[in-house]
Amino acid sequence: MAISLGFHIIFAALGIGFPLITLIAHWRGLRTGDMHYLELARRWSKTMAVLFAVGAVSGTILSFEMGILWPGLMGPFGDVIGLPFTLEAVSFFLEAIFIGIYLYGWKRLSARLHFLSLFPIVLSGIAGSFFILSANAWMNNPAGFRFIDGEVSRVDPWAAMFNSGVWVQYVHMLLAAYMVSGFLVAGVYAWGWTQGRRDPHHYLGFMIPFTVAALASPIQILVGDVAARRLIEAQPAKFAAMELIPEGGRSLPLTLGGIYRDGDVVGAIEIPGLASFLGTRDFNGELPGLDQFPDDELPPVNIVHFSFQVMVGLGVLMLALSATFGIAWWRHRRPPQGRWFWRSAALAGVASVIAMEAGWITTEVGRQPWIVYGLVRTADAVTEADGIIWSLIGTTIVYLGLTAGTVVSLRRIAVGLRRGRDVATPYGPPPR
Repeated sequence: MAISLGFHIIFAALGIGFPLITLIAHWRGLRTGDMHYLELARRWSKTMAVLFAVGAVSGTILSFEMGILWPGLMGPFGDVIGLPFTLEAVSFFLEAIFIGIYLYGWKRLSARLHFLSLFPIVLSGIAGSFFILSANAWMNNPAGFRFIDGEVSRVDPWAAMFNSGVWVQYVHMLLAAYMVSGFLVAGVYAWGWTQGRRDPHHYLGFMIPFTVAALASPIQILVGDVAARRLIEAQPAKFAAMELIPEGGRSLPLTLGGIYRDGDVVGAIEIPGLASFLGTRDFNGELPGLDQFPDDELPPVNIVHFSFQVMVGLGVLMLALSATFGIAWWRHRRPPQGRWFWRSAALAGVASVIAMEAGWITTEVGRQPWIVYGLVRTADAVTEADGIIWSLIGTTIVYLGLTAGTVVSLRRIAVGLRRGRDVATPYGPPPR
């Protein structure tokens, strides 16, 4: 299922962020009368449809896996977390309907009505992500039920959905989706810019998504800080693994790199007092350590620590790139002109995906050995059925096929547009 999650989350993020980027381009085209914006929106609508279709397939596989692979979760707790899954399905169908309307509405609907059809797509993606994130946040912060005689009872699905961790986890993922979508789309045009394609299409195709990602980056750092600090109380073992704190105490150093081995940290760079300051805003603040938990209640420490530092490190680099862009725009009303910037912007798309995947590894692996934190162990919830290996092989083959199909489809769209097919703008005169 880790393969399914890792694959699907990319398309889920694009399903949240890409419609907003398309909406901005469409709005700018209608407001300014510059047909280059509308040409971009039309091209992006085709890409959006392909990405949605692939995400729908991978999401369907994932929903089946939840029931088949985890009977110990969905059986006892289906009534508790069933509501957000149902509401996410409603959001999915609304998004599918309006993507169809938007895709086939060029030259068939009025400019105003066609533009308005984008809003349900954007809002459905935002709402659907909340419902799914609420279910995952519930696994980290179980609420909305009671155990009576070993049975789940007194179910309150609304309390489960609006659990104590939902908002910070949701906003963190929402911003990650905007960063991934913005940096990925901008990266395509940044690469084209380095190859000499310096036309209005590539300039605007870069500026819109990169601006979205650049605005999200500093907010994401702040939200990530809040999310990490709340783990000190909510999931202290996960926090200790993330920060690689072998022994709890006060005035603890920030550990960069390193490996946890036999209760000690090997090969790390330590910055005195900084972990305590970042966690408590006090250089003498107290933090939990790995020594405070039984071995069978610790997550795989090195995996959690490494993935957390990859996420944070790449996040800081993307923040620096965004700040460079912002300063250049503030001073000169244009992005930085150095070749290094455009190459870095092209790489930022890949970096954003890696950071997001690393964040999800931190979240999911860091919760282990629990599938429902503090209540149900992962080993007790997984299916005992034989032949699971064939399911793994089958889904892997499907995902390889989906990846190949996505690449081929997007490449054919790009090549067709580059050759001048179907580039007429839908409203007004063609761009000059």
